[in-house]
Amino acid sequence: MRVDSATAILAATVSCGFSWLLVLVLCSSLLTADFFTVEMAGKNQTVSLNDNATIFCKILGSQHLNIDIMGNSWFRKHQVNEKEDEVFRSIGKYQEAFRAGASVSLLRLKIGDASLQLPRVQLEDAGEYRCEVVITPEKAQGTVIVIVVANPVGSLTQKKVMVKDNEDKYILCKLSGFHPKDINITWCQWTREDPHCLEFSEGITTDPAIKNEDGTFNITSHLRMNHSVEHNVTYQCMIRHISLPTLMTLNITLPGKEPQMETNSLRTSSLWTTILCIGVPCLLLTVVVSSCLLRLLWKRCRHQKQSFDTTIY
Repeated sequence: MRVDSATAILAATVSCGFSWLLVLVLCSSLLTADFFTVEMAGKNQTVSLNDNATIFCKILGSQHLNIDIMGNSWFRKHQVNEKEDEVFRSIGKYQEAFRAGASVSLLRLKIGDASLQLPRVQLEDAGEYRCEVVITPEKAQGTVIVIVVANPVGSLTQKKVMVKDNEDKYILCKLSGFHPKDINITWCQWTREDPHCLEFSEGITTDPAIKNEDGTFNITSHLRMNHSVEHNVTYQCMIRHISLPTLMTLNITLPGKEPQMETNSLRTSSLWTTILCIGVPCLLLTVVVSSCLLRLLWKRCRHQKQSFDTTIY
């Protein structure tokens, strides 16, 4: 009986100990599940074409991670067919990249940074990225939409077009190499006398965007100029695009009638200055020489008269 009692007590103790151990494991798992999350940069992240990009993924809830029991995978969902491809995989210290140059720093992974590094981002790298982190036995994940953009390169040129024997003058705002396709172009003008930029509501023609072989776009906007311009006028092409942090502007200043009048005035003034500088001294010299000649002539005539009078007497 004593043996059976001891056995029963031992069994109860072991059972109780196992139960407490199970409770501790479950509590630990619950705490880990509540505390272990993944944080992305937001819903969207914009990166520039040909730049080296970092797609952020932070592991929250643990300051010191054991990467030997960790797994980290990155996936990208295509924008067109929504097919998901694996971009990068990390299991413990083993890493494998399925996109050339993709990487995650093991040193930063230890401190909870599972951000993906992508060198020289291309347009085809755009899509929805999913960061999946496994810390045995828990798993967390987050998604972000990566938008690849390219800044427009612009220039302003002039163009003349003959329409029914009339010559129309245009200013062309040419933009190239931008992505995505959507772009907004407006025009305004100002003068020295009226520095407020007056936006045009007519006389503007914008061609459809043309897609280049590399996936970027070109576009041209035409502004018909006013023929009766009396002052210097500055025309401004204003561009708004998702790749631009601020408004992009291109300016060109064209002369009106006033500069020509000023030029003629300057030429007239210069002519009078030349006349005064050269003509007046010459006139004075002529007067002096003439005076001297008249004086000599007068003296000569007087001398001849005196000689004539002496001869008579």
